[in-house]
Amino acid sequence: MKGQFVDLYASADFLGPGAIEVDRYQTEIFDIVRRRGAFGQRIKQVPATGHPSRFFEETAINAPTAAQAFVDPRNIVPVVGSPTRIELAVPLKALVSQLNYNLFDLEVTAQQSQFAYLQAKDLADSVDGLLRTHDVALWNGNDTSLSSPTTTQYFGVIGQIVAGGNTTTIGTTASIVDGIKTTIANMVASSSYAVRPTAIYSNPVLLDLIDREMKASFNVVLNTVEITGGFRVKALSTQAGELPLIPDWAIPYTPGSPGTYPAYIVTEDLIEYHWLSDPNPRVFKLGLPNALTQQMVVVKFGAPVVKGANFAHYQVNVQR
Repeated sequence: MKGQFVDLYASADFLGPGAIEVDRYQTEIFDIVRRRGAFGQRIKQVPATGHPSRFFEETAINAPTAAQAFVDPRNIVPVVGSPTRIELAVPLKALVSQLNYNLFDLEVTAQQSQFAYLQAKDLADSVDGLLRTHDVALWNGNDTSLSSPTTTQYFGVIGQIVAGGNTTTIGTTASIVDGIKTTIANMVASSSYAVRPTAIYSNPVLLDLIDREMKASFNVVLNTVEITGGFRVKALSTQAGELPLIPDWAIPYTPGSPGTYPAYIVTEDLIEYHWLSDPNPRVFKLGLPNALTQQMVVVKFGAPVVKGANFAHYQVNVQR
């Protein structure tokens, strides 16, 4: 047996008869940091056709008027017509993030065996962090055009819906629920397009106002529906059926007197994310430089596009 004397005064919390207390930590790190939103997980993911990713949209079919379609059966003279189609494109954007592992710190952590899982956790968190930035930009990306990009960010869904011209305002004294339901009824009543909204997205603050209005005015507690595994939200009965009221922290609002609280009535099947190579972020491990650090680069290529922005979706600005 070989004895060794070690000075513990610098690291010990307490030294006393029969007791030496040293620092110890729980092996799990407390973590409820905000990560992904529901919106990015519910919209369609489709492979891009190229850069930009191109598609066609049919805006009208050959539908002659009654005066043109009904003719004398003994003297048939048809009116020539054709469908209307437009070519559209969405430019792809790039998101990137990097995480460096120092070789010395990795080996110290491994030898201590206290947080052996930390390297994998930090890499997974880097992927989640990039996806959180992606989810925020899906709504709020500051580009202003699909045909002529002005920034490196997405042209956000909010911007595309607003550019489509479908915006209405509910005043401070008007019913929030009635205003939203009337807007949906007008969308469904369109004689030109078969519109069927699937969800209402808003910041949780507005959804709380809706919940309180229903309880105060009608003594009604809204039903709940499941939108993803284990995630249930309130639902509003409309002319398009029961639409989930989905809280999304990434949707901005402006508090004040009055404040403006936007809600977005969307047809999720018509909101697509065009991805390149893989719909999920990819992780690339670079070679060791002279500093002996492991460089992990997270990359994601793609862009969102709102099809039918001028008829299948709506922005409702609630003033309260």
